[in-house]
Amino acid sequence: MADETLETEVTMDGKSLFKEEMFTDRQVGTIQRLTQVDGEGQPVEGGEVVFVGQTQLMTRAGPLPLSFELAASSLSEAAEKFGEGANKAMEDTVKRLEEMRREQSSSIIVPDAGGGAAGGAPGGGQFKMP
Repeated sequence: MADETLETEVTMDGKSLFKEEMFTDRQVGTIQRLTQVDGEGQPVEGGEVVFVGQTQLMTRAGPLPLSFELAASSLSEAAEKFGEGANKAMEDTVKRLEEMRREQSSSIIVPDAGGGAAGGAPGGGQFKMP
């Protein structure tokens, strides 16, 4: 496997470029404003502007970064919607973590109480997936 090489060509779409600007309140998180630009880095007239909120969820394992899109047409509107977006992203993340925990706990290997597929003695080291 070590001899295998990954032959993936990485390219950037020069017709779908965005300028990234960061804004922060230095307390809760940041807002990215992504403005569509042309190949020279100039804003595209009528181009797309996307706002993305970023914050952290503190867990026992340390901070977990959260990123979420904010449906807004201005920076001030994005700031107003930041709390709602952050709360929704936290709820979604906690739900997903709980789902992953349930999936992980249901994949525990348990000993086969019977003789196993090979007909061995009970408890003879045979394992069965639930």
